[in-house]
Amino acid sequence: MQATSKQNNDAGHDRRTFLASSSLAAAGLALGANGIVNAAHPFGDDVIKIGLVGCGGRGTQAAGQALSTGENVKLVAMGDAFSDRLEGSLNSRNIQDHGDKVDVPEERRFVGFDAYQKVIDSDIDLVILTTPPGFRPIHFEAAVKAGKHVFMEKPVAVDGPGIRKVLEAAKVSKEKGLGVGVGLQRRHDPTYINTVQQIQDGAIGEVGLTRVYWNGGGVWMIPRKPEQTEMEYQMRNWYYFNWICGDHIVEQHIHNLDVGNWVKGMLPEKAQGMGGRQVRTGKEYGQIFDHHMVEYTYPDGSTMLSCCRHIPGCWSQVTEYAHGTNGTTEVGRGVLVGKDGEQLYRYKGKRVNPYQQEHDDLFASIRSGNPLNEAEYGAHSTMTAILGRMVTYSGKVITWEEAMNSSVDLSPKEYAWDATPPVVPDEEGRYPIPEPGKTQVV
Repeated sequence: MQATSKQNNDAGHDRRTFLASSSLAAAGLALGANGIVNAAHPFGDDVIKIGLVGCGGRGTQAAGQALSTGENVKLVAMGDAFSDRLEGSLNSRNIQDHGDKVDVPEERRFVGFDAYQKVIDSDIDLVILTTPPGFRPIHFEAAVKAGKHVFMEKPVAVDGPGIRKVLEAAKVSKEKGLGVGVGLQRRHDPTYINTVQQIQDGAIGEVGLTRVYWNGGGVWMIPRKPEQTEMEYQMRNWYYFNWICGDHIVEQHIHNLDVGNWVKGMLPEKAQGMGGRQVRTGKEYGQIFDHHMVEYTYPDGSTMLSCCRHIPGCWSQVTEYAHGTNGTTEVGRGVLVGKDGEQLYRYKGKRVNPYQQEHDDLFASIRSGNPLNEAEYGAHSTMTAILGRMVTYSGKVITWEEAMNSSVDLSPKEYAWDATPPVVPDEEGRYPIPEPGKTQVV
């Protein structure tokens, strides 16, 4: 991926229109360049042909959810960097339980760094992009160029140049009337939807503080094998390398940061914070931190406090809180509480599986010819997380515009098994670790 040219200071977004654009996406409207609805053609009863790019655990689940939408759909092509991943996904119950909705013969199974393009070129209508996020800008751009509807997992990039590429492609996707879903499933959960609406309607007064958390014991680690090249090792153990993962504040905590932005209806204007590697210090854990704490400031002076941690044996919490002048809420519980402890609101409606619902909503909108498009807020929430990583790595106060316009491109110069990745180990097998006060991020 090549760095894109710097944008002007609004960097493809205007905070004053953030809430309005999110509402349009939720309504399923895709606006063309002339400002009117430019809907893709309705599919009617025609089959929607699906391609899957990225056949790991999340990709396999996403494909199964797409096949479970109740729509006339068929999985017809699959691609992954690794053949074992592809075959394992294809033969899993998540896929095989769908019977004749799966038609992926040998000639439509693609392996390697260019597998994404071969899937896109396989006469599909929609592509599911679930590789590690470092590849997302390239894959999304290619899918939009080919006129394909897209479901892409969060996050959608790992650096500023990647975000700018995604926002450029997002603009084209709207002009083409393409459906774009992003895997921020809380946006499709009626508990969250109705609770956020209550907050925005003033039920707890003016929100001056949000607190968002993803604290847990950490994730998997895949040991190195002697026969692997450095590129293959990092691709297999991708979570621990920033060029492909972005650190867990980006890859995981984005969900909670997205809710904070959603509650406020705006994007932060600056951030500062701290983080480091306190417990997870072994060389097998690459270069990412095991904890981050960030203070985001919004244009209205309000604050979002963000905390994410991968350390076993500590307090675990994955949730979001909003504090207003008249009350508080833990957003995902759907309960608003007043200053004196009285219950102001409790969501009593339908409960859904949001991971399934996000696919149901996307496919229904495409079927109707009025596709929803979530690419822009997916990019903005990803950028919020990237901004958080930038301030913890640098120890600096960084503004939104500085982060968006950063020229620091984490991507490799070449995608090949014998190519040199952006970071390599020293003679002891250790990777360079960001050092606050010294690491340059803009």
